[in-house]
Amino acid sequence: MSQIQILHNPRCSKSRQTLALLEDKGIQPEVIQYLKTPLDKNQLISLKQKLGVDSVRQMMRVKESVYKSLELSEASEQQLLEAVTENPVLLERPVVINGDDARIGRPPEKVLEIL
Repeated sequence: MSQIQILHNPRCSKSRQTLALLEDKGIQPEVIQYLKTPLDKNQLISLKQKLGVDSVRQMMRVKESVYKSLELSEASEQQLLEAVTENPVLLERPVVINGDDARIGRPPEKVLEIL
């Protein structure tokens, strides 16, 4: 079995709940604090594929003030990738990755689909 990872923000209640849910299931995931260690463009492209989403926008926090201040509502995929790379706070959280699959933990139970 591959190592399960969680893209985690310890200040986020949903992220903490998702980590606790994994631990309650006996899973000790690799915790990646993505705000301290941002994903690069290739990692974001890979994550997009694992999530099975059509657009980077679907894995972004579109209500963040940074999203609005950068005027990303009409941005291209390339511009969205660059924005998330430069502003990791834009990445939706938490994200649990298990091999070639990933889920956004909103609600936290959503991640159980890939365990």
